[in-house]
Amino acid sequence: MNRAYYSDSLKEFLKQDKKIIFGEIVSNDQFSAQDLQKNTWQSEIEILKRELSYFESGHVLFEYTIPRIGKRIDSIFIHRGIIFLLEFKVGERNYPSYAIEQVTDYALDLNSFHKESHDKLLVPILVSTEATEKYQEIKEIRKNVLETYCCNELNIHNYIQEITKKYSEKEFEPIDWVNSVYMPTPTIIEAAQVLYNGHNVEDISRNDASAINLNKTTEEINKIIDNSKKNKRKSICFITGVPGAGKTLAGLNIAIERQKIDEEEHAVFLSGNGPLVDVLREALARDDHERNKISKKESLRKAEEFIQKIHHFRDDAISIDKAPFEKVVIFDEAQRAWDKENLKDFMKRKKGIVNFEVSEPDFLISILDRHEDWAVIICLVGGGQEINKGESEGIAGWFEAIREKYKHWDVYISDKIIEEEYLKGQNFDNLVKNISYIKKENLHLSVSLRSFRSEKVSNFIKLLLDNNPQSARELYKEIRKDYPIFLTRDLNIAKAWIKEKARGTERYGMIASSGAKRLRKYGVWVQNKVEAEKWFLNSKNDIRSSYFLEETATEFDIQGLELDWTIVCWDANLRYDEDFEYYNFTGDSWKNINKDEIRTYLKNTYRVLLTRSRQGFIIFVPEGNSEDETMQPKFYDGVYDYLKEIGLEEI
Repeated sequence: MNRAYYSDSLKEFLKQDKKIIFGEIVSNDQFSAQDLQKNTWQSEIEILKRELSYFESGHVLFEYTIPRIGKRIDSIFIHRGIIFLLEFKVGERNYPSYAIEQVTDYALDLNSFHKESHDKLLVPILVSTEATEKYQEIKEIRKNVLETYCCNELNIHNYIQEITKKYSEKEFEPIDWVNSVYMPTPTIIEAAQVLYNGHNVEDISRNDASAINLNKTTEEINKIIDNSKKNKRKSICFITGVPGAGKTLAGLNIAIERQKIDEEEHAVFLSGNGPLVDVLREALARDDHERNKISKKESLRKAEEFIQKIHHFRDDAISIDKAPFEKVVIFDEAQRAWDKENLKDFMKRKKGIVNFEVSEPDFLISILDRHEDWAVIICLVGGGQEINKGESEGIAGWFEAIREKYKHWDVYISDKIIEEEYLKGQNFDNLVKNISYIKKENLHLSVSLRSFRSEKVSNFIKLLLDNNPQSARELYKEIRKDYPIFLTRDLNIAKAWIKEKARGTERYGMIASSGAKRLRKYGVWVQNKVEAEKWFLNSKNDIRSSYFLEETATEFDIQGLELDWTIVCWDANLRYDEDFEYYNFTGDSWKNINKDEIRTYLKNTYRVLLTRSRQGFIIFVPEGNSEDETMQPKFYDGVYDYLKEIGLEEI
């Protein structure tokens, strides 16, 4: 596929007849543009022929594709080592803020993901053809990215000339830039939308290795499903992955692929993470509604068919004893499934069901075992993310259920499942005792897709929480240039910092531990439940969105999701005095946490909070109040001093 609908040297562009240029653009348009778009192209060609005639050299592009976000830049002019990105609003008399954000996003996207753009100057320009001239200062919003400049159709050449006088850049071969490797790291929301709209993982993978890795895993699972179907077998597969490798993405990819292959299989993606499910379903429905012009209700119904909450799936199966609609089921974060005691307690308290004597893995396998012919369960297994009571058992519960009741199932495991991250102290030989299994190398995702700013961030956070200040300090020196982390004792400063850092539609928000109950004094009220889909998806002018910095998301809201920038609000539930100390606020005072399991949940809570930002974050540690027994300065000063010791700069 051509990266651009039109690409040629400035000399040829100025020489060519307008009709020939227009014909080439239209012939490369795979979406059969409407008359309005065609008229726009004709206007753009005419304007650029006039405005670019002032220059002697360069390269001209129309409709240059940005794969990750499925958008195309109207026009690009490469001149004297500088890349000018032009977004046209033909007939527009104003400079709409959404259009400024749109072209700003293009520049930021290229700067981050387009290999040949990393060290090139990117100059976004909004051209509202009928608007009055607007004076602006020329300034950078990020290294190699200028602030979007607003032009009308008559002063484009003036601005380009001004930039080329101010900046002296090294020239490069335009064709190399046009054909550059594109290495995106999509959010799970973006990835789900792209896959749902018929694209492949290659379109959204950061690099060749990650695309190959995801493809191999998908192919392996498809073989297992096809074999199970052909031979009427029931199979269970365990997929592992390094932190940030895209296990959820792999699961969504499989669910969508199997729907394409055979709709009668009814593949479904199940997650116990309610906010993740709500956000993904809403994002898919909105996108589907917008793209395909079908009702929002119908779009939501379609999304709900293939991505569901585990407990809804489970509760439905309790009420009937028939086989489920689905034959292929993907369980996200399978290591967090509840053990027998906690599921029994939940069923008694919440559902009024007494004597529910099975674990969640046991019951979930039993549901698919109702099929008379074949079924496939795919378990996505991670580590270090347990934040709920009853999730500490890891994958042992699944193997215990297989050994006791489901030996007739074929078991496929990743060859890396023997590592401690997944075993949780279990002995592998004991885990698989009396179970026949097949190891598959391709059931492990070995390439991280995490933060494009720095893949060392998660390691830094681990060192920080493991009380290893010296190693944390050394690692932070490596990442601080590309991934800023700051510290403040003033929440208003944190809010100003994050607003200044975020550009275009980059999303930012305020997050805190669900146990951070004394931060209410600062307007950080964690007991007020956010509506995750609105917090993550709604626009800057919506008070329910993360942008407003009024509602605070907790670890339960944000696990599995990401923002570009975050404010992490740190309360006295995790203190520091030579090592971390763990507390829970109960009634009117803090109580020491002595149980190792609960301490692990709290530590993982802060691990989740400190790894939610794609580009950087600021930590707010309050000063406390000596007149308030629950907010003594000493509760906070230890953490503040520790964070400064490992190199975080205070503002």
